[in-house]
Amino acid sequence: MNKESSASSDGILKIEEVNRTYYDDDGHRVEALQKINLSVRRGEFLSIIGSSGCGKTTLLRLIAGLDQPESGRLTLNGKPITGPDPQRGYVFQQGGLFPWLTVEKNIAAGLKARGVYRQNKDLVAYFIQLVGLQDFAKSYPHQISGGMAQRVAIARALINNPDVLLLDEPMGALDSFTRADLQDKLLELHRENKTTMLLVTHDVDEAIYLSDRIVIMTPRPGRISEILEVNLPHPRHRGGTEFLHLRRRILEKLHLASAMPPPEYTI
Repeated sequence: MNKESSASSDGILKIEEVNRTYYDDDGHRVEALQKINLSVRRGEFLSIIGSSGCGKTTLLRLIAGLDQPESGRLTLNGKPITGPDPQRGYVFQQGGLFPWLTVEKNIAAGLKARGVYRQNKDLVAYFIQLVGLQDFAKSYPHQISGGMAQRVAIARALINNPDVLLLDEPMGALDSFTRADLQDKLLELHRENKTTMLLVTHDVDEAIYLSDRIVIMTPRPGRISEILEVNLPHPRHRGGTEFLHLRRRILEKLHLASAMPPPEYTI
């Protein structure tokens, strides 16, 4: 299931001059995203942070193919993104498990939908073990914790061997201890599978703890204010001097991004 032995510097996902505008329930025009340019490296863990309503989830939905831009171009492995595809796995904030299916059947759902379950059914047990839910394979979603449910959702997306895993605040509703545990599990899965991961989060500490790079977005209309490299070795210590220094730096940049219109930023 490993993608590659190591992450390379090529851009697996490219977003070029993307704009997204929509109309709200009152008929008002809302400019959600403006001139988004981003190249995501193969195998990296990238986080997107910004204030509520800045377009983070809108951007993730565009990458997933669940929405389309007004203008601009999104490509994965050089191919235009025109709709949903298993190669772009998506994990929602609430997981979105099928309540009538057990853990193992939820994880297998994607394989069955693609008609490849029979030749890949051994992968279900592999991913159940990978996310540490061997004792809960026969349990239903209402019988497991929120953190476990999110592990199931992540396994369900990963079993399709996606090129990119899109994570829309999957830990936002969890308590701090469960959240920290799931963060470590995500890092373990990232090391194991070498899957490119994009995380939308409001949590600066979470972004620093997990990411290779952090994208800072401005309030609506959402634009990329800055992209920061996180050059801290793993495992990262949340109370460490370098960690706290980077945290202060990002909080300052978030404040500046909210305070004034930024220049156009392209990478």
